[in-house]
Amino acid sequence: AATQKGVKVVIASGRPIQSAKSFANEAGASNYIISGNGSVLYDTQDNKILYSKAIERKKALEIIRICEENSIFYCVYTENLTISKSLNYNILFFNNDNKKMPEDKQTNIKIIDNVYQYIEGNPNAEILKITICDEDKIIFGGIIRKLREIKEIDVLDVEHMARKVITSGTEEIKVEYHYTEITSKDVNKWNAILKLADLLQINQEEVIAIGDNINDKEMIENAGLGVIMENSAPYMKEFADKVVASNNEDGVAQALEEYI
Repeated sequence: AATQKGVKVVIASGRPIQSAKSFANEAGASNYIISGNGSVLYDTQDNKILYSKAIERKKALEIIRICEENSIFYCVYTENLTISKSLNYNILFFNNDNKKMPEDKQTNIKIIDNVYQYIEGNPNAEILKITICDEDKIIFGGIIRKLREIKEIDVLDVEHMARKVITSGTEEIKVEYHYTEITSKDVNKWNAILKLADLLQINQEEVIAIGDNINDKEMIENAGLGVIMENSAPYMKEFADKVVASNNEDGVAQALEEYI
């Protein structure tokens, strides 16, 4: 209904392009996609990247080396792949989701024994982001401190544990872990939105941003109207102009109906 009124509806996701595209198509918001937390702005009509800012290869390999030396779980996101050494934490969740989806909507997961060697040997693979997970808060905190010493990258400051429920038959398995996301410096959803707004000649004040987590912070703060879901990370609500119902209670629809 919003798109029929001429509103440009854009999915801005931490997911890679293909995974975000399936949700965009389902929502009828399929002209443009922001993926990798703002690493890529993609035109789905012409199948081309309008803007991208990947992690410098040397920096990515340094991050991978630190994770390997400290036995920390990590996964690497390129334009087309989510690369990991094993199905664990967030990758386990994506893999479980894949089982319920047709092949063209699945997250493309590649399990590789030697990720460092794979990235080193594929110079054309653009690394949009790297995620790091661990159950132990002390070990996780130590790795974050090491990563913050690397220049020209941004380490997402996540203050809460990720909590996911994975259904296996009749059993529900709870998965909890600390995590962070690493991108090139100054990469975030809002900066990608600004690129698109400039292209479409839309003023910053005319943008509505709807989100629920720390990777939405910049767009919630800077949009003409920043909307947060009721079941979002609690500290995010202070950045919002409006809090709507949870995602289980159609909070996005509430925002669209009220303001569009």
